[in-house]
Amino acid sequence: MASEAPLRNWQDLVTAKRHECEQKIPQDWFLSADQLALAQETPRLLDIGIPRQSGLLSEVELDLTENYTASQLLVKLTSGQVSSLAVTTAFSKRAAIAQQVVSCLTETFFPQALERAKYLDEYLQREGKPIGPLHGLPISMKDTFCVEGVQSTIGYVAFLKNEPAKTNSALVKMLLQLGAVLYVKTNIPQTMMTADSENNIFGRTLNPHKTTLTAGGSSGGEGALVAFRGSILGVGTDIAGSIRIPALCCGVYGFKPTANRIPFGGQVSGAEEGIPTLVPTAGPLAHSIADLKLLMRSVVADGQAWKYDSAAVAVPWQTTPSGIDVSGSLTIGVLAEDEHFPLHPPVKRALERAVEALKRRGHRIVRIGADDEAQSVAYASCVAFQYFTYGPHKDLLAASGEPAVTSVAKAVGPMSSGPYPVQQGLGPFETIQALHVARQRIHDIWRRTWVDQKLDVILAPGAQNTAVGHDTYGWPPYTVIWNMLDYPVCIIPFGKASKELDPEPMTTGDNAQPDYHADEVDGAPCAIQIITPRFQDEKCLWAADVIDRVLAVYEKE
Repeated sequence: MASEAPLRNWQDLVTAKRHECEQKIPQDWFLSADQLALAQETPRLLDIGIPRQSGLLSEVELDLTENYTASQLLVKLTSGQVSSLAVTTAFSKRAAIAQQVVSCLTETFFPQALERAKYLDEYLQREGKPIGPLHGLPISMKDTFCVEGVQSTIGYVAFLKNEPAKTNSALVKMLLQLGAVLYVKTNIPQTMMTADSENNIFGRTLNPHKTTLTAGGSSGGEGALVAFRGSILGVGTDIAGSIRIPALCCGVYGFKPTANRIPFGGQVSGAEEGIPTLVPTAGPLAHSIADLKLLMRSVVADGQAWKYDSAAVAVPWQTTPSGIDVSGSLTIGVLAEDEHFPLHPPVKRALERAVEALKRRGHRIVRIGADDEAQSVAYASCVAFQYFTYGPHKDLLAASGEPAVTSVAKAVGPMSSGPYPVQQGLGPFETIQALHVARQRIHDIWRRTWVDQKLDVILAPGAQNTAVGHDTYGWPPYTVIWNMLDYPVCIIPFGKASKELDPEPMTTGDNAQPDYHADEVDGAPCAIQIITPRFQDEKCLWAADVIDRVLAVYEKE
């Protein structure tokens, strides 16, 4: 593609695409100039209630989008108490409003979604039963997923010349067969390898908690849309934290499953395929752990995902997780702070408050240090980075002539100094072998830790920071370590940054790590991670639910 003469320059392609996207939003769903001005002047969008102030949603639509979890809405949908058409219309309107104030969407297909909702309502009335466990529920998806008849440009101007998808991704096929309604796709970063969801086509996704902060990436559009309640259940992908970073930045729940528990195939990617590296996963973002379970249980179910994706594992979902005492206390390992990646004060405070809450409820706490280099966050981070950079890479920016956005141009590495874990200059096979050995060291020492300490779960910071200013998030050491190990991980929102409680700034002097400025992040959500070993996804969500309930009670005490 790079050698072909462009039909138009990249700016013209972007202008045409943006016009196309704007035309797909109904005129009577647009905010007024005064409302848009208010949104631009007020960083804390969630505090001013734009959907209610706009007058674009009825009281019923406001109720449907604000007062229920996905699981609760499904009860109403499958019993016929509320129609899929009403629910889909409400969330479509709210997603359109979200797009106008936080730029979280890429593609919309509202007419198709409303038609499907009508079909599902007619089916329920005619057959007297739902079509599947997700009957009539609107679900949003990251732009990487292919929906027939819709483009997947993943933030590359060069991909604007691609035709709309001719087939659905594996997960899209499954969701439709399970009864879901798909209505929007969401924004991502250029290259999908930064925590700022900005690209030259769709612009920058803003954080609805505070628009001066990043919404995270690479599933940043999902995080922002769910936080704004333009969606209550969305699907992202994660190879270094791309579900968990937007979840923690936007104050929602997120789950990164073990690779291939959720079918991943049929997505659009700019990466070279077939090269040994970390394996990306698909997973949910939502407003409750119950809704994370809902998506996982519905898709994994009886282990038939392999029929849609050859890489998907045929492991059925366990209703009752194995290997746990559901009536007893948990043994919880607490990950130590890595000296190379010091925790920002609000993050450290949230982590210690979580530990205190769990101790009070009788759970056993085990502090986990890094006595061996291979167990450290820094070492795993460097191995992961070398996996991402050792092989060939397509230059998809040069194909259109578009420039790199700021966060991509910074090309942040894991640390500003220090050697790679694997010697550079080796041949490709020697490099692959050396990386495998390094990765296996990490796996082995963590296996011994789980066994020797008799751990049920690990509690860790979601990141070294909360959401931070645009283009400053840096490298994600506290999330990528679990991708290296392919462990399932749940993000739980817990607490908020406070300039009163943590007033002192913290400077790292390193563009791989953001500085802490109390005024800048005041009010930003904090979060913790709950981790279990590979394929213990059910246990991870079960334990996360237990811990989430403990933390909720602690907050009220």
